[in-house]
Amino acid sequence: MGPTRAQFIQYAPAALALASVTAGPWSALAAAAAGVGAWAAGASAPALRSLIACGITASGCGIAAHQILTTGMNPLFALGLAVPAGAAALAHHRNTGAGLPALPATTAAGQSSQAQVITAWWTEFICGPTQTEGRKLIQAGAHLAHLTLDVGDENVSFSGVITVPQGQQVRVKAADIASVYRVPVSQVEMGDPKHYAPNALPVTVHLRKAPELPEQPGISAGAPSTPEELWAAHVAVPDGAMPGTRLTLTRYDGPLDWEGIATRERKAIGTVNIQDLAGNLDLSSIQIALAPTDKPSHMGVRVMKEHALMHGTMLSDVVDELAMDSRGYVRLGTYIDTHAALVPLAQPGSGARHLYLVGGSRSGKSGVLEQILLSAHRSRIAVILSSPQAGTIAGASLAAHCGDGLDEAMGALRLAYAVMLDREARYRSPAFPFTDPLILSVIDEAHMLLSVSSPYHAEAKAIVEQMTRRSLKRGIGVVLATQTPLAEDLGNSSIIRSQLLIGGGAVFLRCAKGQGSLVGANAVEGAEGIDLSMIPSSWPGQYAKVSDRDMTGLDTEAAAGPEDGTFGLGYLLTPGSQAVQFRSLHLDVPPTSLSGGQPPVAVEDCQAWRQREAIAQTPVVDQRGKNLIGSLTDLLTKTEQGPATLPQPRAQTAPASPAPASDGQELIKPRILELLREGSIPMTVEIIARKLGTSANKIKPRLSELKKRGEVTNENGLWRAA
Repeated sequence: MGPTRAQFIQYAPAALALASVTAGPWSALAAAAAGVGAWAAGASAPALRSLIACGITASGCGIAAHQILTTGMNPLFALGLAVPAGAAALAHHRNTGAGLPALPATTAAGQSSQAQVITAWWTEFICGPTQTEGRKLIQAGAHLAHLTLDVGDENVSFSGVITVPQGQQVRVKAADIASVYRVPVSQVEMGDPKHYAPNALPVTVHLRKAPELPEQPGISAGAPSTPEELWAAHVAVPDGAMPGTRLTLTRYDGPLDWEGIATRERKAIGTVNIQDLAGNLDLSSIQIALAPTDKPSHMGVRVMKEHALMHGTMLSDVVDELAMDSRGYVRLGTYIDTHAALVPLAQPGSGARHLYLVGGSRSGKSGVLEQILLSAHRSRIAVILSSPQAGTIAGASLAAHCGDGLDEAMGALRLAYAVMLDREARYRSPAFPFTDPLILSVIDEAHMLLSVSSPYHAEAKAIVEQMTRRSLKRGIGVVLATQTPLAEDLGNSSIIRSQLLIGGGAVFLRCAKGQGSLVGANAVEGAEGIDLSMIPSSWPGQYAKVSDRDMTGLDTEAAAGPEDGTFGLGYLLTPGSQAVQFRSLHLDVPPTSLSGGQPPVAVEDCQAWRQREAIAQTPVVDQRGKNLIGSLTDLLTKTEQGPATLPQPRAQTAPASPAPASDGQELIKPRILELLREGSIPMTVEIIARKLGTSANKIKPRLSELKKRGEVTNENGLWRAA
């Protein structure tokens, strides 16, 4: 059986080099014949050019050797001409070979040869300069310095430092090096960029790894050790977290760092309890991330030795991605696969978008709201902020109107509703884009307004229900933040939650224990089975890190790093997708410092905005909390009645001095009746006492007497006029 085409292309130059010493000028004819044969065999252009160059070199050496022999000179000079011909043949073999030549045992002379081969491959494919046509360098100028070799009987590896010019950053990845030297990615070890200078990064490449022992210490014979075996033994069993499934690995970098796809034959996997899965694999829940796919019978699984989002993404590093793009999306954080996590604030040609935000204390909810305010400011979107808990949003100065405090927050919500009515009156058939700016009505701690115990429950619930239904087409989005996903936080309104999820995205952060379940009555499509209370408050091992801290010398200037807590870690749900684990941006600088010094984006000049002070103090429902005002004309008419018919808002003026004890009972009772009759919403004893400038102890007995007369009623602690 004759030689193959590849063998012919590789070994023809070596034959020409040998023939050049003896055949003389006849080697030129042999080189020409070899070139024609390679062309006829369909060799690639680089191989053909290399073969022709090798033949020319061999021919020239042969002619020179023939002349030396015919003139009677020393034959050793003719033999020396075979050296360049042999070098050309070796270069041709390297260009057409299938892989890196096997490295021999370590010798003094072989050490230099091995280093030359490794450096040549690095220069050819990674850093350059190269003249090979059609080849793109991985990173020009990324040289391999301080090269050292480790060659043994069963292992071959080399180490070095990737260096680039000062001011640049190493961009060479482990996958790039693995593709050049044709080894698995797991055999390439690179240093952590956080611990080295940006322009220098150590690397170790195992060209051949020593075979592992058949049994690891501590694992008895026959016990499951690989992820597939552990999965089949504990997860896929009938009482496991995912019974009847099979695991197929897609990446394996160790027993605590792998990815795979779990499949069930022609059956949907359904909801997976992440706590049960962590118990089956003997891991903590923070080490496991699930990624549902388009097929209900497939589920992506990722196990992490160190959480991919532990070190976070700095806000100042991605400031250019905070402004809204052409699709209406802004960056909110980073997904578990390190891709940018985007949420829509608007949809060009269709209007605004809603956002539902859930997060308990110390979960990072306020940071997400501050980031949204900054993104709206950089995208030239006006903001009407309702913050019932005063002083909690540091970026409140970026809002066009801020209601800080319970009463003022309700006023801001009324103003947002009035602007929507104004736009409905002016835009009967809205044509996009609006000439008026987009608006975000941001409601922080919405449960303080919407829950049944709130004095503004009925009015706030009616306004938010109508806005989530009607505001998007008028360019007004609702960003609603609560501490839990419980229905009680939304006033037991299924309309509000459904409209928020249909009209935009949702962010779910850590909640208090027992209050973060997204199953049952709190189920959210796309986030089935998630329990937000299971997100830990710190990373694994963080307690030991704190306990081992040296307290002898405290550094008062040391700033907390993103890895010091799981702030902002949760799930992001965008329209039409599954909830994916992500982490919001780490606020390494105050958001207001990135605003560019521009003033807040103002709402357009309209009737509702011009009369915003009066509208903020005018209830838009009747005394029973029903019959919401549905037109701007009716609202302005009620506003013109004046503040005399309205209950006095909190903190507008200094509270009056408590009534002296000698005033008697009848001086307080008429004031209580007048307040309850003028107000359109029920009030608690504390609110009545605060508005009348007296103590609750003096109000309670008077209310009891009025109730006996039938002049007031009490329902669950809320008092109203009969």
